[in-house]
Formats: sequence, C-alpha cells, structure tokens
Amino acid sequence: MNMIGRIRGTVVEKQPPEVLIDVAGVGYEIQIPMTSFYQLPEVGAEASVYTHFVVREDAQLLFGFADKNERAVFRELIKASGVGPKLALTILSGMSGQHFMQCVAHEDITALVKLPGVGKKTAERLVIEMRDRFKKLSLEQSASDDFALQGNNSIENTFVTSSDAKEEALSALIALGYKAPQASKVINSVYVKDITSEELIREALRAMI
Repeated sequence: MNMIGRIRGTVVEKQPPEVLIDVAGVGYEIQIPMTSFYQLPEVGAEASVYTHFVVREDAQLLFGFADKNERAVFRELIKASGVGPKLALTILSGMSGQHFMQCVAHEDITALVKLPGVGKKTAERLVIEMRDRFKKLSLEQSASDDFALQGNNSIENTFVTSSDAKEEALSALIALGYKAPQASKVINSVYVKDITSEELIREALRAMI
C-alpha cells in the first residue's frame, strides 16, 4: 500500500534529480527521474507530483513523477529481479516510460545496455520479465500538465556560470549512476554557451543513450 500518492505544493529547491516541495510548511524531498524533472516549474511555482513511497530499514524515500503513467512503469520496474528504486530511477532518467516499454516490446537490448547499471544479462532479463507485465499494464491517456499548476513563475532568475552548470550536471549524472570520467567527457562534448544545467543534463543523457 502506498501511503503518499500525490503531493501538491510550492517548489522550494531543485537539485537534479531531487526536488524539495513545501506543503503547508513541511518540506518533502522527492527523487524524480530526469524525464519528469524537466517538466517541473521554476522555484517558487506550485507543482503537483504523483509519488511512490518506499520504506526501508535505513530510510523512507519519496519518488515523484510527472504523471500516473510514468509512476506505473516505475512500479512495474521495481518488481523485476535485481531492480531497486535507484536503478528504476536511472532507467527512467535515460528514457521515458513509453520509450522503455518500446525497447522491451522490440527487445532492443542495445538501447537498454547503454543505461548505467544495466548490463546485457540485466537487459535480457528485463525484456523477458517486463514484456508480459507491460501487456497487462493499462496506461491512461493523460497529459502531465499538473506539474505547472501556476502560470505565474515570477521568481528572480539566478545567473548560472558555465562551471556551475557543468558541476550541477556532473553531480546529477553521478547520482544517476554514471561514472564521473564518462559523464564529464560527455558534458564537455555537448556544452554550449549559456546552456542551463537542466538542458545540459538532458543533452548529456541523450548523447549517452
């Protein structure tokens, strides 16, 4: 049973792949796959996030998603052998839930092994285990417009230097399981002037998948 299924509040901090949302004075730290993170509104705006609550012996974790479909794929993923919440988060950061389902349906092992933490055996096992589960999975035809509930994002923009953007992008990719040397190399290869850290993460992930 999932105790916390949805959170609606003000975005206080964004540090990929984590966001802090304030709900009536209580701040919830939520880990969000990058495919959903890109859709978050700016700091100071209101957002609604579909969540999955994980309780472990050493921690209680919240994972957030732009819509119910992404959460549904995440929930199916963590049922697979050898796939925990962290790897599921990484997979859904590298590709959307829909893209992942297509890779499974087409048995695209080549695409799956490009994800950190997914070797050939894991990819093959995912295809076998997830294929039938996804056939039974009923996804809603819903847009993820809950994320930006408030059109007024009038928050003061913070100037971000190139080094800041690179450091934030590197930190996010390492948190997602990529090795620092590989992540740094790709970040430098896709970096362009005035790019934001979120855009840099997006381009780096595209280059690696």
